[in-house]
Amino acid sequence: MSSETPTRAGHNHFIHDEIDADLAAGKNDGRVQTRFPPEPNGYLHVGHAKSICLNFSLAQRYGGKCNLRFDDTNPSKEETEYVDSIQADVRWLGFEWDALYYASDFFEKLYQFAEHLIKTGHAYVDDLTGDQVSEYRGSLDKPGKPSPFRDRSVDENLDLFRRMRQGEFENGKRTLRAKIDMSSPNPNLRDPVLYRIMHAHHHRTGDAWCIYPMYDFAHGQCDALESITHSICTLEFEIHRPLYEWLLDHLPVPARPRQIEFARLNITYTVLSKRKLLELVQGKYVSGWDDPRMPTLSGLRRRGYTPESLRAFCDQIGVARFNSTVDKVVLENSIRDDLNKRALRVMAVLNPVKVTIENYPEGEVEWIDAVNNPEDPAAGMRKVALSRTLWIDRDDFREDPPKKYFRLSPGKEVRLRYAFCITAKTVVKDSAGEVVEIICTYDPETRNGATPNGRKVKGIIHWVSAGHAVEAPVRLYDHLFSAEFPDEVAEGADWKSNLNPNSLELLTGAKLEQSVVEAPPGTHFQFERVGYFYSDPLDSKPGAPVFNRTATLRDSWAKIEKRGDI
Repeated sequence: MSSETPTRAGHNHFIHDEIDADLAAGKNDGRVQTRFPPEPNGYLHVGHAKSICLNFSLAQRYGGKCNLRFDDTNPSKEETEYVDSIQADVRWLGFEWDALYYASDFFEKLYQFAEHLIKTGHAYVDDLTGDQVSEYRGSLDKPGKPSPFRDRSVDENLDLFRRMRQGEFENGKRTLRAKIDMSSPNPNLRDPVLYRIMHAHHHRTGDAWCIYPMYDFAHGQCDALESITHSICTLEFEIHRPLYEWLLDHLPVPARPRQIEFARLNITYTVLSKRKLLELVQGKYVSGWDDPRMPTLSGLRRRGYTPESLRAFCDQIGVARFNSTVDKVVLENSIRDDLNKRALRVMAVLNPVKVTIENYPEGEVEWIDAVNNPEDPAAGMRKVALSRTLWIDRDDFREDPPKKYFRLSPGKEVRLRYAFCITAKTVVKDSAGEVVEIICTYDPETRNGATPNGRKVKGIIHWVSAGHAVEAPVRLYDHLFSAEFPDEVAEGADWKSNLNPNSLELLTGAKLEQSVVEAPPGTHFQFERVGYFYSDPLDSKPGAPVFNRTATLRDSWAKIEKRGDI
């Protein structure tokens, strides 16, 4: 955890200061051009949202441009599906790129750069295996030693490299390495690999290539070829910056981009490694990349997160120089704040028990006007049916209530939301002793919020008319991981042991207001006193919604009861 307080992205932060200094010095002819460069080997997650918002907002702030560039230099892990999903996610988040590039657009130019390094004596073809390269490289406290192939002639290196391109050698047989300094204290400068042989079908170039540049080689050169001025990277690339600059120094690039690093996003109860997220998908621990428990943008979108809430979240956490971990409640509060302003209010009973109001006329139905959203007058009103038989939540009734319990219990009065007060008289139980019906009476004089005789009624509960209720599946999502820091496991333990076995609860008997069937799939609701819910855009059908819980309310019943404040 860092003690540094990050500045908000909407306000000045250290990257603004760096760019301001460059502009004041007259660099780049006053231009600011950034890029978002994902590898298409998985779906974007909330950590990428921070990078997207930062890169695009920098371009907007300085009247510059921001490109989208796919780092597609590893065909064994990359797919067109991921390319399409990334573009959709960036647009959903609210941004449009100025130009679209792929690293593969520059494969020929990158190859020519590699030959240039060979010709100038700054690169050589190495026959060491991967394990041998690691062994020769040394360690943090031990310098490396040169490869026995380091002093090959320029002509021999060119010949071998061209034969590598022609497909003459099998995978792993040879690599192209930069010739820098095997005794450097920075391991990234100990003759790093620039190209490797990989006979794999590429999603764009097909089988045209069988050698592919490493990320460290492609990164800076693609930046330069795109005329990027500021290459904004996450903090793990700081140690790679000397190599980034060494390559720019030794190649005839058309521009000189500058790499600046910022702290990546870490969130409690969350894993943000694409490798691990892929493992969850392939192992069927989740239903897919868009599973609403996943931290992917597609998963958050399906859960009911809005682009506005994620942009507000990124703005709130700000930009820092040092890594830290954000409490997941900050992310959850961002969607609560947003949905409070936009979500339609309805009453929904997730764990229903029947209530019969014995002194309410049989067969009578009255329609009550209810506000759709008190934060948005333009949302209008709706009609809520009230009748003799209702559903209330089982948690709102206790036969033997604890102290300070303000819900319904025998002999105790409670107000029905939007309606009148009722008092529980008797209960009906099944053969197992479970309450199946609560017989109540109502006080007609308590309509419209009235409380005659000065009596105080503290409890207000929600309800749904039994004859007008819609039954719909409701999915209650919780943290995917039960551990605050899921990656922290004992030596030899599997990080997946921290998966939360209760991350999804499916309710099939929930009773909801009839108005929910009128809203199209993809509508946000606040189930009053329960939480924020979203009609699943994939599984919902017209007239047959399926609801995903986006977030609980801040003071949910379970948390209050746990604190003993009932």
